[in-house]
Amino acid sequence: MSKLSEKIRNFNIKNCRVNFNDTMSKLESNGKILGIAVICAIVLMLLTCLAVFFLTVKGEEQMSVPNLEGKEWSAAEIEMQQKELYPRIQLRYTDDPNDEGKVISQSPKAGSIVKAGTRINLVISRGVIIDSVGDYIGKNLDDVRGELISMFAGSTRPLIVLSEPVYKADQEPLGTILEQDPPAGTSISSPVTVKLIVSRGPEFENTRPPYLVGKQIDDIYALMRSSKVIFDFKSLPTNHSTEYGTVVSQQEFEEEYIANYTRMEVTVGLPKNGKATINKIDYMFGIFSANLPAYPYAVDMTLYAAYADGSREALVSFKHTGTSVTVPYCLDEEVDLILSVAGKDVSRYSVN
Repeated sequence: MSKLSEKIRNFNIKNCRVNFNDTMSKLESNGKILGIAVICAIVLMLLTCLAVFFLTVKGEEQMSVPNLEGKEWSAAEIEMQQKELYPRIQLRYTDDPNDEGKVISQSPKAGSIVKAGTRINLVISRGVIIDSVGDYIGKNLDDVRGELISMFAGSTRPLIVLSEPVYKADQEPLGTILEQDPPAGTSISSPVTVKLIVSRGPEFENTRPPYLVGKQIDDIYALMRSSKVIFDFKSLPTNHSTEYGTVVSQQEFEEEYIANYTRMEVTVGLPKNGKATINKIDYMFGIFSANLPAYPYAVDMTLYAAYADGSREALVSFKHTGTSVTVPYCLDEEVDLILSVAGKDVSRYSVN
């Protein structure tokens, strides 16, 4: 009985060993398969991630920016939509009424290569800021100038330009616009120049005539610079050296005040032959004269002495209304006298 039990036990042990070995073999085989499956899954995940990554970072389609300048906004918008471009709009006034609603500039420029979805900066005309001449009568000239400068700031061709005003004595305050041409309400299709007549103010209507008798050339020049009287100089030959270049008489007026830029005759004593020696220095005396157009208001004038070396010296600056212009002189060398009106040389005379 004991031998039988021992055989059964040995048989069971052998079976257990066999089953264990089979199990281990199967486990080892299945582990390799599992490992391969895991590795394949990881590789597949990596490939999937790479595919997603490259699809994500792939740039949008590139294209050329169309030329939109000069086109109506509606047409430009359709053209941009077709190319998947988006506008960033800025409105601006322009000088030409025909530009209203059109694209007048763009950035980036036409032909630039950009990606789909890029925003294109467009400047679109709002048309002209005004379409008619304003009413400036009664307004101050400086205020109107400021308004127009602000209105057309940045414009290359302002639609309204003010000409140099003509000043007129009036009871209105200085700088008040009295008349304008063209009148208010005139339609504007192209730049227009507005002519203005402006008040000089009541305080500038009259002036007291200065007293010149006994004054010499330098004193005469000083009065010409400051006075609002037009001096018509003429000469009187004299043998008295003390009267050379000196005012010997002047026109008298009944009124204490006269209108601004009234003409007044002034007589200056000059040597008979125009030359005299004073303190051993030879001088040349005379009266420079020029005939000019009549100006509607007093303009700036300057009498220069032009020397042989090309230099020039301003003898006197003054305001004058034109026609006959006369200025006395006393010089110690030969020069050319040049009269300048508003910065432009208009007359020349050689003193010798």
